[in-house]
Formats: sequence, C-alpha cells, structure tokens
Amino acid sequence: MGWDLDRTLAFWTAAGIDHVGVPFAKLEAAGGDAAVARVAERVAERGLTVGNLIGPGSFRLDDRGSWPAQQDRFRWIVDAAAVLQASCVVFTTGRAGGLTWEQAADALEDALDPVVAHAGDRRVALALEHTNSLRPDIGFVHRLRDAVDLARRLGIGVCMEINACWLERALDDTVADGVDTFRLVQVSDFVLGTVDTPNRAVPGDGDIPLARILGQVLAAGYAGAFDLEIIGPRIEQEGYESAVHRSVDNVAAILDELEA
Repeated sequence: MGWDLDRTLAFWTAAGIDHVGVPFAKLEAAGGDAAVARVAERVAERGLTVGNLIGPGSFRLDDRGSWPAQQDRFRWIVDAAAVLQASCVVFTTGRAGGLTWEQAADALEDALDPVVAHAGDRRVALALEHTNSLRPDIGFVHRLRDAVDLARRLGIGVCMEINACWLERALDDTVADGVDTFRLVQVSDFVLGTVDTPNRAVPGDGDIPLARILGQVLAAGYAGAFDLEIIGPRIEQEGYESAVHRSVDNVAAILDELEA
C-alpha cells in the first residue's frame, strides 16, 4: 500500500501479474486522470484485468453538508472504473458518527442515490464492503449478513471480506443466501492474538479456516474473483514481493484442491 504507482506498475510486470485491484488513493496521489490514463494504457497493451477499484470510506453520514463533495469524488471513481473496465468499485459506508445503525443506513441510501444512478449509467458495479468493528471511522456495517441486507436495499453488490466475517454466526447460511450479491471475495489470513488492524497474514500463515470458507463460497455458486488483500506490519516485514507470491500460490493450491 505504501508503494507509488510507478513501483506498483513495475512490480506487476516483473511478477507477471495480470489481474489486479487498484486503490483509488494510489491513482489520486499519482495525478488523478493522468494516472488513470497510465493504467488504462497497461490494460490495453498487456491485457491487464482490473478486478476492482477500491474506493475510500465514502461519507460522513452525520454531516449532510459534506455529501456533495464526496458524491462528486465518488462519481469520479466510477468514471475511472469505467475507463479501466474494472469489474466493480469496492467501497465502505463511511462513518456514522452519532447516528444509530438504522439512521446511518437511511443516510447512506440518500447519500448514495446519485452515485448509484451514475454507476448505472456508466455500467459500473458497486460493491459494499463490510469492515472490522475496530474501524468505525470507515464503516458502520461490520457483519456480512448486514452488508447483504443493506446492499439489496440499495440495489448494489457486496464485497465479502473474509478477514472480517470468518467467525460470524451461520456464515454458511449467509453465503448461500447472499452469494447472488457478491461481486468480490477478499482473502487474507488472521493470526489469533493480533490486537491491531489492519494486520493481515499471508493465507495459510494464520488461523482462518480458508479451505472451509472458500469451499462454502464455491458451493454456493460464486464464480467471481478472489482478491488478495494483504496489508499490515506482517506483510511489510516480509516484503510484498514474497508475500504476494506466497499468497497466490497458497490460495491457488486451496482452490485447486477444492476443485479436485
């Protein structure tokens, strides 16, 4: 996450990576439209697939006066996704402040309404990501079940974040009931005893029963991408080059075994 766009593009080439998720913040830091154009060139020249464009925590839901600026920013992200032919834009709800969960959901519906309409016009899918409960600064939806329910209400999709839902009650039922809303499934691992966030582990290095959960997702009929979202101190210490390659190999091995 700390790499600039130049280093990121060079790594994709050196590692032979052809399917990526692109953080909006990285494009913004590299010049906005100019950075989008650079990645679009890579898409055209090398057949790169942009599986998702990751947006920011979207709104301050308790401050309606701040919504217009964020709506404009979100529409720009949607436009960027259309240029990059991204499969979806992943986003979190933004902070609820002093609102109740129900009030925040109502506010999010109002705030997102013009964005959803714009995404429909641009034929870009939106995917609501549920978040770790330690991160109310970026989202108030912390359960996959709630994300599915809210996404259906908003007429959008869901990003299933395994790191945030692996211990949810009746997860298998939630996956089976909600798989039609899934636009992306994020995969990483978690080491028991970790008390900071985000502090992910390479899949297979932690305690999440990934084979069981990925098996549930596939059995429910999911046919989309599995996104490796590996960030935090453990990943930084190992180095992205090693962590990314090990993550790809480990998850591929799990999926191959499940397929067999």
